[in-house]
Amino acid sequence: MKFDFSKPQHQSVKGIAIMFVDTLQNIIRGLWVPLLLILYKFDWSKMVFFGIGVFILLLVIGIIAYLQYKNFTFFLDEEKEEFVIQKGVITKNKITIQLDKIQQVNINQSVIQKLVGVFSVDIDTAGSNKKEASIRAVDNEIALHLKNRLLSFDKTTERETTEDDREEAQKPFLKISFFTLVKVGITSNYGRSIALILGFIGSLYGGFSDVADSLEVDEQQVTGLVEQGFNYFSLSFFLLLGLTLVLVINLVRTIVKNFDYQMVLQKKALAITYGLFAKKNTLLKPEKVQITAYSQNFFQRKLNLFDLKMKQASSTDEAEKDAKKSAIEVPGCNNMEREAILKMILKDLPQTEEVIHPNFRYLIMNVLFGIILPSAIFISLGLLVFENLQPYFPFVLVYVLFMAIVLFFKFKNYRLKLSRKFIVIKSNAWDIEHQLLQPFKIQGITTKQYFWHKKADVVHITFHTAAGDVGFKFANFSLLKPWINYWLYEVERTERSWM
Repeated sequence: MKFDFSKPQHQSVKGIAIMFVDTLQNIIRGLWVPLLLILYKFDWSKMVFFGIGVFILLLVIGIIAYLQYKNFTFFLDEEKEEFVIQKGVITKNKITIQLDKIQQVNINQSVIQKLVGVFSVDIDTAGSNKKEASIRAVDNEIALHLKNRLLSFDKTTERETTEDDREEAQKPFLKISFFTLVKVGITSNYGRSIALILGFIGSLYGGFSDVADSLEVDEQQVTGLVEQGFNYFSLSFFLLLGLTLVLVINLVRTIVKNFDYQMVLQKKALAITYGLFAKKNTLLKPEKVQITAYSQNFFQRKLNLFDLKMKQASSTDEAEKDAKKSAIEVPGCNNMEREAILKMILKDLPQTEEVIHPNFRYLIMNVLFGIILPSAIFISLGLLVFENLQPYFPFVLVYVLFMAIVLFFKFKNYRLKLSRKFIVIKSNAWDIEHQLLQPFKIQGITTKQYFWHKKADVVHITFHTAAGDVGFKFANFSLLKPWINYWLYEVERTERSWM
C-alpha cells in the first residue's frame, strides 16, 4: 500500500481523544492539591453547580482537543529533503526538520493510545536534548512507513523500500525471554528503584504537608504517631521491608518496560521493539552510535548476563544530564549476544594493547570526600548542634567500613584500556562498566593538570563526543601523551563517517 507523504496530512481522528486525555491529565497533575482541597471543602448541597462546572470544563477541553487536531498537519518535502510539521491553536508553529539531521525515529504506544488504537511517532535530531517533534496519533501502518521514509530517505519508490524492509525483517537478531527479564530485575538497577521510592515518598510528603496545612492538622500529633511507629517496629524490620520493596519495584519495572524485547535486522540497522503497556519501536543505525557501554555485577556474572547501552549523538549540556534516559538499552543479553551486538555496532571486538592505572591520589580523594568529610560533618553536628544524633554515632563505624570496601573495589576496577581502534574506560565498584569509544568518533580531547600534579606526572583527561563527555582521572601523563597525539592525528586524517 502506497502512502503519499508529500501532501499535508492530519493525524487519525482518534487523536482527538488522545489530545483530550493529555490536556485533562496536565490539568490534574498541575492542580491536584487545589482540586483535592476544593473537593474536601465543597458544599455538596450545591451538586448541580458542581456538575455544570465539570461539564463546562470538559467541553472547553474537548474544543481545544478538536482545534489541536484540526490545526496539526505534517508532510515530507522531497525537493528540499525536509519534514514539516504545522500546529497551534492560537499561535501557529511550523517545525522544519532536515532529513539528514534526523537521529532517531521512535514509534511508541502508551496505555491510552493502545485503548484508542493509535501510535505516536517521536523524532529526535542530532544536537537536541529532547524530541524535536511528536505526532501523537497515527495508525500503526502509517507510523511504520513514515519511520522508514524519514530514516532511509532516497529517490527510490516507497514500494521498493517497503518490500526490502519486509524481506529483511524476517531475520531475527535477539529476543529476550520473560525468564531473563526476571533475572535482570532481581540482579540490577537497585539505585533506580531506590531513587524512585525516595522520589515518590518526597512528592507524597510534599502533597500531604500542603493538605495538612490547609486542613489545620496538628503537626505534633502526626510527629508523635511517626515516633510511636518507630518504637513499635525495629530498624531491621524497616531495612528488610525496604529491601523487599526495592526488589519488587525493580522486578515489576524491568518486566513492564522491557516485555517482549526483540531486535530485528532491518536495512543494515537494528529495529528494536519492547514494552508491555507502553509499546516502543525504534531503529538503531550502527554508524550513529557514539558510545557503547556494557556492565555486569557479581550476580549477573554468575548468570552470564550483561546490561548493554548505546548512546547516540546529543550535543548540549542538558542532553548529557538526560543521557541515561535517552540511551538505548539491551537488558540481559548473554556473552555471545553481547559480542554479536558489539560486532554489529563497532565492526570488531575491542583489544587491549596497554592498560593505564590511576594514581594512588585517586583513592585518597575518594576517601577524603567519601569517608572522612561526611563522618566529620555528622559527628560535629551531633556534638555541637543536634545532641539527639549522638545515639547514632555507632552507625558511623558501619558507614566507614562499608564505604572503605566500596572505594577499594572502585579503585581496583578503575582502568583505562587502550588500543589503536578502541578506548575502553572500566569503572565502578559493583556494576562494573566498560565504556567503549572509537578514536575517529572523538570530537575533542581536554587534559587538565593542576600545578601540584605536574611533579607527580598526573593528568585528568576528558573525551568529547557527540553523545556526551567521558573521562579518566589521575592518569600517568607520560604514558598517556603518545596516545593523545595518536588520537588527535586519527581524528584529523580519518574520512570515516560517525553520523
